[in-house]
Amino acid sequence: MPESEKNAKQDPIIQLIVFRLGEEEYGIRIEQVKEVTITPEIARMPKTPPFVKGIANLRGDIIAIIDLEERFKLRSSQVEMPTMSYTMAIEAKEYTIGIMVREVPQPLSIPVSIIEKAPEFIQDINIHDKYIEGIAKVDGRIIVVLDMLKLLTPSEIMQLQPKAESSAAGSRTKA
Repeated sequence: MPESEKNAKQDPIIQLIVFRLGEEEYGIRIEQVKEVTITPEIARMPKTPPFVKGIANLRGDIIAIIDLEERFKLRSSQVEMPTMSYTMAIEAKEYTIGIMVREVPQPLSIPVSIIEKAPEFIQDINIHDKYIEGIAKVDGRIIVVLDMLKLLTPSEIMQLQPKAESSAAGSRTKA
């Protein structure tokens, strides 16, 4: 095998969608992002955590809209999101959520090898939140790479599920 092919196989390139939360930059693997759009009108939902802004109609699908700045406590509660924000639709197997961001997210291609494992003390603090895939250093920038599929806890996912599914599951258990 030629040397150039070996190097290409050892160092695959991944594509990230990079966005700002507070003053920091975060990235999500592009395959986890279904689409990016201007944030649609949001309807508040009762009994949801403060970081869940509500639900919105995104091309016919009703999805929960989440504010990660608030989830990660990167912004004081007095600072509001701008009137114009963007939403990244993140698709998991059993749900789709929208992540609100202030600026248009940008694509970035990087070699997998520059993503370093998050320091142990961060992983220990977030024992139930293993959503930090790693840290990428790119041209003097530090980008925290998130695994969006691990962002929500199982109980939070249950809160975001459409009620029709949970009532159907409930009727099956009664029989």
